[in-house]
Amino acid sequence: MQIKTGFTLIELMMTLVVSTTLISIAVPNLSSLYEYYRADSSIRIIQQTLQLARNSAISYGIRVTVCPLIENQCTDNWNLGLAVFIDSGSPNVIDNNDEVLIKTNAFYHDDFIVYNRTAIRFQADGLASGTNGTLKYCPSSVKSEYSKAVIINQSGRVRFSKAKVIECD
Repeated sequence: MQIKTGFTLIELMMTLVVSTTLISIAVPNLSSLYEYYRADSSIRIIQQTLQLARNSAISYGIRVTVCPLIENQCTDNWNLGLAVFIDSGSPNVIDNNDEVLIKTNAFYHDDFIVYNRTAIRFQADGLASGTNGTLKYCPSSVKSEYSKAVIINQSGRVRFSKAKVIECD
């Protein structure tokens, strides 16, 4: 006689109940973790892009602009991603001999990215005079606990904000 091994219906039902309970507890925590890492990686991309722009301005000895672009013109929709370009003609517009150095991908569509200006311009000496401010990244809501920010000061220095509460409104 051969004995068959396997699960009974009751064992299978109990396994499904326990699995469902564990998954329902884990999913909200995973979405929070995803928001945290999305904000962290995005703000690092922004910071590195701004540093590249400043270094390029100093190296090339010419004004370099960072902004989101629509039809070769700066806009205030920072979710579109960042374009870094040599800006030798009209400010905040790609024209004549201007050259795009790098473009980042668009940021996550449900996130909020705000800056108090439409562009960040670094002069040939690395200064960001007139375009300094705080660029904020808030995942999923304007008051997310995982929000991050970078600060661009007058001298062109780019640093991470140490503020505990960052709001994108």
